[in-house]
Amino acid sequence: MGWFEERGGLAGTVAVITGGAGGLGEAVTADLAANGVRPAVLDVDGDAVTALRGSLEEQGRDAIVRQGDVRDPDALAALFAAVDDRWGRLDTLVNVVGGTFRAPFTDTTPKGWDALLRANLTHVLHACSLAAGRMRAGGRGGSIVNITTIEAHRAAPGFAVYAAAKAAVEQFGRTLAVELAPDGIRVNNVAPDYAPTANLAKLSAGDHALSDPAGIRVAFPMGRVGRAADVSGCVVFLASGLSSYVTGSTLHPDGGTHASSGWFNWPGTGWANHVPMPVLEKLAPED
Repeated sequence: MGWFEERGGLAGTVAVITGGAGGLGEAVTADLAANGVRPAVLDVDGDAVTALRGSLEEQGRDAIVRQGDVRDPDALAALFAAVDDRWGRLDTLVNVVGGTFRAPFTDTTPKGWDALLRANLTHVLHACSLAAGRMRAGGRGGSIVNITTIEAHRAAPGFAVYAAAKAAVEQFGRTLAVELAPDGIRVNNVAPDYAPTANLAKLSAGDHALSDPAGIRVAFPMGRVGRAADVSGCVVFLASGLSSYVTGSTLHPDGGTHASSGWFNWPGTGWANHVPMPVLEKLAPED
């Protein structure tokens, strides 16, 4: 057994991953399984569920992979009940599911607000409620990890309600971390910036700067966009014994965008928190 395996202590543990069959969730599930975790996944994407189930079976992984909507309390409760029946323990919960659409707040409606809150906040509360009691009863502690976003930490024009919901998840996680700390249950958040997945690609359609090396260097201090593995690596750390004294915290796999907070690496001029004059002059309309 290597150093990480011994210190991480993940082999034989059980994790529920909501939205764990596609995009970032697939990377999280795959990396946890690679470290000996038995995953239980609920995902609305039938094709992704079929593909993940086949992949885990091929690898000989002990897993539960179901198609269903985590926003449906009955479907979520049924997954946790299946975990009880199959393994009789729960060590980790990873809440991945989220979603949004771009629109000025004044163009949105109560129906849209409700959809965003259900997609990004309400199911997290339900999953954490189902997980916390089981982790307490197990007496081994546990780890809850919520995938949020950099938009929970900065203004997000066009995504006001989404940003508010993700900020609520962040604050909920910090508060729950304090409440559950005496039971050895840790609660942390992972807040990535742009890590291209199929759904994110739809949101960024038409924004060619996010696929142009020069545009990427301006926006991301590390000079590249995120990768799914950047996020899943943080989750593996937070699920493992290596983070046994970390709770109520947020990891930012974002290439430095949260730290830069509005400072951009402009070509030819370097760092500035405003548009440099040479850039403005190029943008100015000709007489």
